[in-house]
Amino acid sequence: MKKQKKLIPAEFKGILLILSAAVLWGTTGTSQAFAPMGSTPMTIGALRLAVGGVFLFIIAIVRDKNFYRNISIKPVLAAGIFVAAYQIFFFWGVSLTGVAVGTIVGIGSSPVFAGILGLLFLKEKLQPKWFAATICSIMGCALLTGSSSTLTISISGILLSAGAGLSYAIFTIFIKTLLPGRRAGAVTAVVFCTGAVLILPLLYGTDLGWTLQPAGFLVILHLGIIATGISYILFSRGLAMTQASTAVTLSLAEPVTAGILGVFVLGERLSFIAWCGVFCIILGLTILMLRRPTKMRGALR
Repeated sequence: MKKQKKLIPAEFKGILLILSAAVLWGTTGTSQAFAPMGSTPMTIGALRLAVGGVFLFIIAIVRDKNFYRNISIKPVLAAGIFVAAYQIFFFWGVSLTGVAVGTIVGIGSSPVFAGILGLLFLKEKLQPKWFAATICSIMGCALLTGSSSTLTISISGILLSAGAGLSYAIFTIFIKTLLPGRRAGAVTAVVFCTGAVLILPLLYGTDLGWTLQPAGFLVILHLGIIATGISYILFSRGLAMTQASTAVTLSLAEPVTAGILGVFVLGERLSFIAWCGVFCIILGLTILMLRRPTKMRGALR
């Protein structure tokens, strides 16, 4: 009797791809710490999107010169608008209400928005483990980001940060609708090039001299190619195998990665409360990765 190969379930493979993307996203904060004087979060965000879009475009056109022909314009434009809006809302919100509150609201609200939108527009059922994982992860974000800085409350800043979370969730929904029958790389290339075109006007009149320095050039390359281009290819491929709500919750591995890199690379110290936050997020992600045991009958089919 031949032994059957144990194949990795598509959903679990998708989870691993999204977690890999989130780990790469988590390197952005550490990378920005090495940027030269004169750089700002807004210009870094805009350049990251521009370089990432160009990189994805080159990869897509090498694989297929006509990669863009079968992609619907309206959802691409919508996804591009919201990926650009995320950059604007997030950095603007953080500037008004501080990094701690801005990050909690921006990153923490996105899984909730994604769950509601996935239910309404994609007919995705929200499983009990999603509720448990999302609650654990949001609590973890609050503990991790709120433990090391003084909280600043700004209603406009909170609304802008929530707008960032909503923009990320909507972007994910549109990417999800574009993926069936198309390559993940082609979809992300078109969407990010669209977002880059929309956000590039923000660079008008800004001082970009720091990008000519070796450190600045390497930071932008890392953020554009690794933390955006490669990471979003992984995210899109994983998204094709998982629910949008699950994918956005899994992306909360990003602050965990950022916190750990801050400790081991930048020499930062996390308080006991912050480490509790890391534990809560990891617990939430672990819950999402749990699968129901497969019955023997089903395994032999």
